[in-house]
Amino acid sequence: MRYLTFALGKGRLAKQTLALLEQMGITCEEMKDRDSRKLIFVNEELRLKFFLAKGPDVPTYVEYGAADIGVVGKDTIMEEGRKVYEVLDLGFGKCRMCICGPAKAGDLLNHKELIRVATKYPNIAKDYFYNKKHQTVDIIKLNGSIELAPIVGLSEVIVDIVETGSTLRENGLTVLEEICPLSARMIVNQVSMKMENERIKKIITQLKQLL
Repeated sequence: MRYLTFALGKGRLAKQTLALLEQMGITCEEMKDRDSRKLIFVNEELRLKFFLAKGPDVPTYVEYGAADIGVVGKDTIMEEGRKVYEVLDLGFGKCRMCICGPAKAGDLLNHKELIRVATKYPNIAKDYFYNKKHQTVDIIKLNGSIELAPIVGLSEVIVDIVETGSTLRENGLTVLEEICPLSARMIVNQVSMKMENERIKKIITQLKQLL
């Protein structure tokens, strides 16, 4: 039996996924060693391998078959647009993708003005403004604190993930429109889904019973 390989988004997402898998009896003791320098962790008994990757890389590993199964945020799946099957909403890591800005910027959205939008998620922003709102905008990609953009006059609004909204409020910004709800999702390689259908379906079914 060949190994099934999991790619997990680093950080909180990986911790929560491993806790969930543990409830199903899928454990990987090696991953609990905080000092380990290993990149790939193996459960020989169940023929499973695990590795941690940066969130945006997870769909790439899965699309190209380096991982059979991946766990990553819905925002990353939408932004990366990789050819993978999204099979399960794991229900944790809940937040929203929103358009935010100072309250007065709401008028610019309503009147479909040509505005600048700063974001870490240019593809999601482009799709929403162009295909859903039919509003032409100038999208500026940033990597760091997106909230800064409207404050220093780089953009009128931002497209970003909102969890509690406290950072926005502290900086005099507000949610103007919600694009979509987000959470952690399980994705599967398209070939693996056919080749390892029984094993993968079993994992999905067991996870559904826990959720």
